[in-house]
Amino acid sequence: MAQYPHKDFARRLHQALDYAAFPTARQRTGSVAEAYSVSRETARKWLSGLSLPELERMLEIAVKQKVSFEWLATGRGTLEGKGLHVREQPSKYDDTEELRLIGLMRKLPRKKRRALIHLLEE
Repeated sequence: MAQYPHKDFARRLHQALDYAAFPTARQRTGSVAEAYSVSRETARKWLSGLSLPELERMLEIAVKQKVSFEWLATGRGTLEGKGLHVREQPSKYDDTEELRLIGLMRKLPRKKRRALIHLLEE
């Protein structure tokens, strides 16, 4: 049996959390535990790929983090669920810095978002 049987789910969970600008490193486990009302040990197991959340909890994660449930659960499609087809291969989108930037930008008010875009275009 694999040491980390759900490592692909754990990778997608980390991507979703990066996308939502969740705290990183050691703070992540506690933040996940608090956000989903589970123990730190349960959160650690999800984040390391040792276990999966129950179906309802996985759906809650997808909704709260604003990612595609199918992508989170299976890896099919894209993080945002665009262009999902029956025979599509898993997404290879792994740039965590870009995901974090997108997550932070989504939290900005419209006026600040436009200012940031203007700054980046210069």
